[in-house]
Amino acid sequence: MTEIDAYDSYDVVVVGAGGAGLRAAIEAREQGMRVAVICKSLFGKAHTVMAEGGIAASMGNVNSGDNWQVHFRDTMRGGKFLNHWRMAELHAREAPDRVWELESWGALFDRTKDGRISQRNFGGHEYPRLAHVGDRTGLELIRTLQQKVVALQQADFKRSGDYESGLKVFQEYTVTRIVKDGERVAGVFGYQRESGRFFTIAAPAVVLATGGIGKSFKVTSNSWEYTGDGHALALLAGARLLNMEFVQFHPTGMVWPPSVKGILVTESVRGDGGVLRNSEGKRFMFDYVPEVFRGQYAESEAEADGWYADPDKHRRPPELLPRDEVARAINSEVKAGRGTPHGGVFLDVSSRLPAEEIIRRLPSMHHQFKELADVDITREPMEVGPTCHYVMGGVEVDPDTAASPAVPGLYAAGEVAGGMHGSNRLGGNSLSDLLVFGRRAGLHAARYAAGLTERPTLERAQLEAAAAEALAPFDEGAEHPYALHQELQQTMNDLVGIIRRAGEMKQALDRLAVLRRRAEAVAVEGHRQFNPGWHLALDLRNMLLVSECVARAALLRRESRGGHTREDWPGMDRDWRRVNLVCSLTDDQLAVERQANPPVRADLLELFDRSELAKYFTPEELADEQE
Repeated sequence: MTEIDAYDSYDVVVVGAGGAGLRAAIEAREQGMRVAVICKSLFGKAHTVMAEGGIAASMGNVNSGDNWQVHFRDTMRGGKFLNHWRMAELHAREAPDRVWELESWGALFDRTKDGRISQRNFGGHEYPRLAHVGDRTGLELIRTLQQKVVALQQADFKRSGDYESGLKVFQEYTVTRIVKDGERVAGVFGYQRESGRFFTIAAPAVVLATGGIGKSFKVTSNSWEYTGDGHALALLAGARLLNMEFVQFHPTGMVWPPSVKGILVTESVRGDGGVLRNSEGKRFMFDYVPEVFRGQYAESEAEADGWYADPDKHRRPPELLPRDEVARAINSEVKAGRGTPHGGVFLDVSSRLPAEEIIRRLPSMHHQFKELADVDITREPMEVGPTCHYVMGGVEVDPDTAASPAVPGLYAAGEVAGGMHGSNRLGGNSLSDLLVFGRRAGLHAARYAAGLTERPTLERAQLEAAAAEALAPFDEGAEHPYALHQELQQTMNDLVGIIRRAGEMKQALDRLAVLRRRAEAVAVEGHRQFNPGWHLALDLRNMLLVSECVARAALLRRESRGGHTREDWPGMDRDWRRVNLVCSLTDDQLAVERQANPPVRADLLELFDRSELAKYFTPEELADEQE
């Protein structure tokens, strides 16, 4: 019998200790539940710390014309109306409260001259909307949430004499399976990364807050943790993934030197005045404003530059288009031979702001380029290009409760959850998303656990099977995990990347099928004590499952929308706006099916001009939804 450490029973287990996970844990604990937080890395090292630009919330501190309705409208436009409207509404309504809440917990935001929280411009947002801390906002967010966790633990200590009696953090632990009692959640199984020992935690509610899937791609801004763990755990537990074809390539990642290719260059650079130029010195974004955005963005440099001085009289610069549009434009310039020496374009802020202002507003960017690329951004432009950054698809959840409709007791929040961002996420919406829906996931997971009359039980046979699965790489095999991972990344990069074609995606699916078979024979050497090869071998299962979901959904969606661009289907098809694609797993076989996108509530449609809606809705659909 396999030795498995069984920890105390908890009411809620949160998998992931980034912004969404910590906000869920805080809420569940404040509801009186015993909470376990499991983080793959050290506490405080979650990928959320890499978020730079700010938290999108319509507080109206810089422009009083901003409100939740405008934020909702921008979010729906950015997502090309594929968003779940209810999630977009809740997000826009509740984001300001979540930012003010952070401030009350000790977050030190940059301030306006009159002392209010400062807000900056960002792509796709009509008004300055991003509350920020220089270009280190994610770090401040995590610091604040961590301190709140510590405060809750101190309160527990005063009551019981034990810091971890109500909320315990398990650092450097990895979950490999969600354990079920029948159809409902019963707990989690995994291993300690340092010792390799197996563990299990019994709990009736599990909140997934594991982030994204970027490590399936060769060039990514994502941290090593982003191997699609939560997406795969949900699939394996019987949940469904929504719209996985939509992968956002952030337009500006570092392209030189090769060792740092893909590291993010914050959108704040463009929000604070930075412009994009090709190798010929041309400010090319004016050539790439899509028809659906005509009239909203400047058509000349003079008008674009005037916007920074007087936004009420001028239209936004095209550098502030949504990320998918900017990424495609950069990709087109490079393919046309107008790229930089290292295969990107130039991003210049040095000619727009004084050196001291750049260092004050963008300290991390200044330091990053100076130390890693020997580029002084106060004097010279940066070389940037698209990098895999975010997945809009994720676990299908109820918009109000963040609960999986397929698996009782399973919740998801943040990047691992689908629906909120539609086909493309606006910059800054991720941090407010994880706060809004992290809180909702924690709240409803706690209510679910508290309402049970009988707790689920852990079945030993499931635990033994999970242990055997995890130990399989130590059996004799011929495949090397690092080689398989490189082949996977190259496949996704070349065949399911920023521009997609049917033939290439079919080729990708063939390769992924072969890689899944080869992964069954993956072999690692040594023992279980902090064995990175073993860890990667287990992560491969997740990355291969999720990559296949992305490729299958991308092949099926025959249009171009947001983060999904088909060269063979270049137009956006209004009929496809009605369609969500959901991925499920049955007997180890993945399937993708169509599901109707829920109709938008009539009063929310009235926030848009009918001529704009006609670009996304068929006349019949629009008539039905406005009724």
